[in-house]
Amino acid sequence: MNSTIAGPPTEPRPAFWYGLPDGYVRLSLHPSLERVENLAAQVRALPDAVRERAESAFRFYAGILTLFNDQEVQGCAIGLHPDGEGGISFSVLAVSTVPVAGVDPKLVLAGLLGTPGERPPGETLTPVELPCGLGFLSEAERRTTAPGKPPEGADGPPQGTVWQGTVALTGAGTPDIIVVQLVTAAVELAADYRNVLLGTAATLTFSDPAHPEGPEEEDPPGCGPAGGTVRDIFG
Repeated sequence: MNSTIAGPPTEPRPAFWYGLPDGYVRLSLHPSLERVENLAAQVRALPDAVRERAESAFRFYAGILTLFNDQEVQGCAIGLHPDGEGGISFSVLAVSTVPVAGVDPKLVLAGLLGTPGERPPGETLTPVELPCGLGFLSEAERRTTAPGKPPEGADGPPQGTVWQGTVALTGAGTPDIIVVQLVTAAVELAADYRNVLLGTAATLTFSDPAHPEGPEEEDPPGCGPAGGTVRDIFG
């Protein structure tokens, strides 16, 4: 795990903190206008051979920012890791909150179990014990729009399969449900990314790591067994 402990950037005092796994770089969800304009100028100045791809990535980034800000996303990071075959595996890790005003979030989480027939085909849901309390892990493979141009003669954008893992949890420090989600097109590495997701969720704490209360913990957030699991997988 990286030593950085991240929380919602827009609050004076975050309601929770979490650690970022090794190999992940935080994505700014609230870039300044000057930064965006500078980035756009850099993209326009690129050689023709790479500018088209860069412009596509820039538009994708702008769309993601809009979507994330609409969905109460508190933090996002991009992961780059060796895929074991000489290439790079990409993933996106996002942490968001789901307000449930007037309802006990623990009851909402308990209701997530439901019955298998109520879930989308292929989706699994499993209770998981975390240091901050009980959570639920859902996993699914989904078809979604893939980056790049559609093939000649295609009616729509290209499609691809992604693995999507989600941990939903809550605690005494927040009236909301906290959602930690990881998405990757490296479906064959789903078991490894599941451990990364669970390792990240295990670092989540409602106590400010900069001002710990009570006796000092033997394993601080992000440095316990879950953090070790992430390091073992991706170094």
